Amino acid sequence: MEDKASNLDAVLKEAVDLENIPIEEVFENLRCSPQGLTTEQAEQRLAIFGPNKLEEKQESKFLKFLGFMWNPLSWVMEAAAIMAIALANGGNKPPDWQDFVGIITLLIINSTISFIEENNAGNAAAALMARLAPKAKSALTGESLPVTKGPGDGVYSGSTCKQGEIEAVVIATVKQILHLAHNKSDIERRVRAVIDKFAERGLRALGVAYQEVPDGRKESPGGPWQFIGLLPLFDPPRHDSAETIRRALNLGVNVKMITGDQLAIGKETARRLGMGTNMYPSSALLGQNKDESIASLPIDDLIEKADGFAGVFPEHKYEIVKRLQARKHICGMTGDGVNDAPALKKADIGIAVADSTDAARSASDIVLTEPGLSVIISAVLTSRAIFQRMKNYTIYAVSITIRIVLGFMLLALIWKFDFPPFMVLIIAILNDGTIMTISKDRVKPSPQPDSWKLAEIFATGVVLGGYLAMMTVIFFWAAYKTDFFPRLFHVESLEKTAQDDFQKLASAVYLQVSTISQALIFVTRSRSWSFVERPGFLLVFAFLVAQLIATLIAVYANWAFAAIKGIGWGWAGVIWLYNIVFYFPLDIIKFLIRYALSGRAWNLVLEQRIAFTSKKNFGTEERERKWAHAQRTLHGLQPPEASIFENKTTFNELNQLAEEARRRAEMARLREVSTLKGRMESVVKQKGLDIETIQQSYTV
Repeated sequence: MEDKASNLDAVLKEAVDLENIPIEEVFENLRCSPQGLTTEQAEQRLAIFGPNKLEEKQESKFLKFLGFMWNPLSWVMEAAAIMAIALANGGNKPPDWQDFVGIITLLIINSTISFIEENNAGNAAAALMARLAPKAKSALTGESLPVTKGPGDGVYSGSTCKQGEIEAVVIATVKQILHLAHNKSDIERRVRAVIDKFAERGLRALGVAYQEVPDGRKESPGGPWQFIGLLPLFDPPRHDSAETIRRALNLGVNVKMITGDQLAIGKETARRLGMGTNMYPSSALLGQNKDESIASLPIDDLIEKADGFAGVFPEHKYEIVKRLQARKHICGMTGDGVNDAPALKKADIGIAVADSTDAARSASDIVLTEPGLSVIISAVLTSRAIFQRMKNYTIYAVSITIRIVLGFMLLALIWKFDFPPFMVLIIAILNDGTIMTISKDRVKPSPQPDSWKLAEIFATGVVLGGYLAMMTVIFFWAAYKTDFFPRLFHVESLEKTAQDDFQKLASAVYLQVSTISQALIFVTRSRSWSFVERPGFLLVFAFLVAQLIATLIAVYANWAFAAIKGIGWGWAGVIWLYNIVFYFPLDIIKFLIRYALSGRAWNLVLEQRIAFTSKKNFGTEERERKWAHAQRTLHGLQPPEASIFENKTTFNELNQLAEEARRRAEMARLREVSTLKGRMESVVKQKGLDIETIQQSYTV
């Protein structure tokens, strides 16, 4: 008993790879046999593995709310609050109650907003899952009560004729019908030829056979089965499949068709859908009997490069997804049947189409509730828009962190200027109010698949944050050490010799930091010039409201506890003008960073000068390899197509695969509509003509 439990415990911990071991070892590891389990064994496994159902854990709302106060940012704020209330300011001064209250208030506001948004999202997901919950269904394979059947009526499989006689035609696959026919050897070759002709036109074939049962009993052997003929069956793609595939290819998504139909049917369907026809049978890809033209190429390369696969089984679908993921592809899989469930579960994004089985739905990440596939494109665009907003926020957050820390640190080190902590909280509160609207911002989704380019994100954040910090330092120097602003704009002097303390200077620095910091979001949210890509209304409205409040505080506030005094409208106008002037270089800096990180700038410096090249042996081996490949191709020793199968691992190379698939689809479409041969072949297939029987008396 204990030995069995220990072995099954190893299976529970996934210490045994059941997928890749012989079936005999599977039975041995699971301590079972093909005959099944006894009641006692089933109870043991139930105690070890638990019931076969998804666990639904009830989460405490209060603990969930407190969870939003337990993260790195909250820890910093909580530590600051404790220090403000526990440590005196020195000189018999009381604890800093104002900062403590401000920090705690901000922490509660942030946690409340996050809790409400998370709770609403959870309620929406629960409502959707309740709508998609499987319901019990029942079905009968025969009639529940005796019924009368006449000529032309349908008869259920398993029905018994209680009175009279019955003659029926059987509707089944050609393979099954041929196996029943008494003259299989005589007709099989002709039947296969007709099936192939159907397949070239994208038609499936159903075999029809006939048997007489004189005594009317189900147990009776009856007469010999007579093969009557073949029925062509056209299973059209979904109404929006062609448009969906076209848009997906234009968005850089590499679309592959995985079908159980014959290869010829798959190619014809792909042609009608505007896809490439570079398709292979799954038996050649994942088994033996490879075609000579692809025998020397690795399976992973073929799977990566192909436009589709025909004659697949459920295990093939799973294996294709698994191998693509191993090549660092993000895989989405659509399906509707029970057999699709393993591949849907394995895929990064499993998509169950409308009217799919409960198994397919439970294994999927996305469940379509309406017919058609066009909503997949909407999901792609929506996800890219969400990703773009997340990326914009990340760059902004890094920039502001660098800008605040570096800027105020330099002011403290150079001039011993301590910016009021309470005003940092005001900046944070107004920033949070504006940043929340990013979730509703109007963004332009990336035309190609995007990724977390951490080098670009952090480099952009550090450089932009450093630039803004230096602008604050320069502003402080000009206001505190020179008479530049009073002399040019006739405003009150904030020089060291003219003011007894830093209170007005603190108000001026606050307004300068607040306005340019929030304006940075318009730079980070755009791929081109920030004033060209129109932002969302809520973002603009929140920015204007926040900066109106910041300007009023700087102009009128005389807060002794925050150590600031109003500076008047003259200085407010000067600061706004200063920030506007230094705002425009932000876009240029953004472009320069992107260009430098793209590699093109360094290639001009390194790769175009042999003495400074980064390639091994100054690129000698690479040049020799290219020359050898060209010579082998020239003399027919190596097919040119083999050069396209390379180890695609980088993000840009994966995008290139999608671009090549789009080009193949476009070439197939143009070949059909723009060439005489293509148009003739298309007409011949649609009309069902046999071009080989037509006298060839023309010249192309």
